Amino acid sequence: MDHAEENEILAATQRYYVDRPIFSHPVLQERLHKKDKVPDSFGDKLKQAFICTPKKIRNIIYMFLPITKWLPAYKFKEYVLGDLVSGISTGVLQLPQGLAFAMLAAVPPVFGLYSSFYPVIMYCFLGTSRHISIGPFAVISLMIGAVAVRLVPDDIVIPGGVNATNGTEARDALRVKVAMSVTLLSGIIQSTVAVLQNVKNLNVCSLGVGLMVFGLLLGGKEFNERFKEKLPAPIPLEFFAVVMGTGISAGFNLQESYNVDVVGTLPLGLLPPANPDTSLFHLVYVDAIAIAIVGFSVTISMAKTLANKHGYQVDGNQELIALGLCNSIGSLFQTFSISCSLSRSLVQEGTGGKTQLAGCLASLMILLVILATGFLFESLPQAVLSAIVIVNLKGMFMQFSDLPFFWRTSKIELTIWLTTFVSSLFLGLDYGLITAVIIALLTVIYRTQSPSYKVLGQLPDTDVYIDIDAFEEVKEIPGIKIFQINAPIYYANSDLYSSALKRKTGVNPAHIMGARRKAMRKYAKEVGNANMANATVVKVDAAVDGEDGTKPEEEEDEIKFPPVVTKSTFPEELQRFMPPGDNIHTIILDFTQVNFIDSVGVKTLAGIVKEYGDVGIYVYLAGCSAQVVNDLTQNRFFENPALKKLLFHSIHDAVLGSQVREALAEQEASAPPPQEDSEPNATPEA
Repeated sequence: MDHAEENEILAATQRYYVDRPIFSHPVLQERLHKKDKVPDSFGDKLKQAFICTPKKIRNIIYMFLPITKWLPAYKFKEYVLGDLVSGISTGVLQLPQGLAFAMLAAVPPVFGLYSSFYPVIMYCFLGTSRHISIGPFAVISLMIGAVAVRLVPDDIVIPGGVNATNGTEARDALRVKVAMSVTLLSGIIQSTVAVLQNVKNLNVCSLGVGLMVFGLLLGGKEFNERFKEKLPAPIPLEFFAVVMGTGISAGFNLQESYNVDVVGTLPLGLLPPANPDTSLFHLVYVDAIAIAIVGFSVTISMAKTLANKHGYQVDGNQELIALGLCNSIGSLFQTFSISCSLSRSLVQEGTGGKTQLAGCLASLMILLVILATGFLFESLPQAVLSAIVIVNLKGMFMQFSDLPFFWRTSKIELTIWLTTFVSSLFLGLDYGLITAVIIALLTVIYRTQSPSYKVLGQLPDTDVYIDIDAFEEVKEIPGIKIFQINAPIYYANSDLYSSALKRKTGVNPAHIMGARRKAMRKYAKEVGNANMANATVVKVDAAVDGEDGTKPEEEEDEIKFPPVVTKSTFPEELQRFMPPGDNIHTIILDFTQVNFIDSVGVKTLAGIVKEYGDVGIYVYLAGCSAQVVNDLTQNRFFENPALKKLLFHSIHDAVLGSQVREALAEQEASAPPPQEDSEPNATPEA
């Protein structure tokens, strides 16, 4: 037996005992004393907002320029080798992906290089994640390409176009403008929130080249995955494919001999800044919103995953600012929208990258290609880039394997998956995303409208209460029903909650009232007095509804909520006419999993208290959070102060409170009546 098992056995055999009062809400509040909080005056707040101290200035600089915090603390001897290896490895992968993803964005390949350089440099200054690789990302590139092709189709008539070549160049220039506009707008959206294509290769030779590269890349990726523990770094297959494809294409002159489409001219040097065409904003704002959301979601998810793995924090708001500025400023240099690349991030992290400097080094490799060696890749067949794109989308295609898992675990998540896929396939990525978000929100509403309801019982001799349908050892406490919901109570599910309470507990006030009326009539029939039956029924109804037969909440609109409980005047001699059943005296509503209750829910709760109170059943609330108590208070649930006595700190407090109340009631009922004084004129017996 190992040490862990011994500890488990020891813990299971230990006992703990608690000696404290039963904590109803009033009793607990008497024990607690709120801290005195003196709110700052408006002048003090204004002074604090505008006062400048070295610490405040330093924190502001750290917030907006994280590099000023991590770079001075850079451990050169410890980090530099890992960052250097990681930067080279990531840069080798970023080059072919930048070229390939530019095709998805429907812009010339060189713009993929620009998008792999400018934003990465800016992220090094602005980002808080040490391991993610910023740059072109397949899904974002597809979304950009969809907009570009929609607004500038292949068959568009270009004014002044002399020949096919000039027409293609003019078309590409227009698509670059569209990409710049979408990128600028998505960046503005991301920054604002923080502060407040098809590949067509029909040539047989191109198809052969593409299939060959695809097979090599696919097999190589499987090799990298299988032996990732033994390899010091993943083999840069995409880079080798680009080098080999360029060499073969140039050596055999595939473009002229076999009419193979190649990358073409890669102009050396950086382009001067240009103003994006803001007149296109009204045509692309929907796409920009979708790109902004997807880009940030992918980035922050990967950043948090790697941050948790390595034990540091990322600032989601700063990441949004960083992405927004990378896109907004990058668009001035004719880049398209960027995000976190999953594959490159894993390479950057897996090859020993320690800081954002690794990404910066990778971007410098791209700068070298832009300034000096870009012409070497002009003979690269586009089929090679197509194969790189398809292989990098393998992860997306593999998500089909998730369908059986979702079928077994969550039909709702399966519905979201299928809806997102179908809508994206037929409506496009932008409208598909919007449709998916709407469906996801509807499923949230559906889940809150269809929560799980449970009746709880006690694990004997403990303060543990569990679902009675789940375990044989759990027993219900005589006279008490404990009802649990695992969702908030609000306008969409409040009626369902009331109905489920009556159905699951089997205690329905209307049925109890009807059974009592039938018992009255049976008793009256037995004694042969029909008039007595009618009178008795009226008496009971009046006693339940109020002394004068009116409902309390209707009396001059003054009493909004009823008394805690109305003691029934139902005679004990009529109990034999009632159908057999549990004599329930208390309903406990477990609110430990209720995080809020709105005004409609409060009214429903008040109705439940009144309904059960009318038939002599107390309704207790257990485990209410401070937020729920605040909701009840603001919605005037405690207008009758006696209702505060219904709140208990825990289920066990409520159970004990109910048992004490019933014991006192029995003691009071069994006490002999007080002796009446004899009449003064009475004659004593002899």
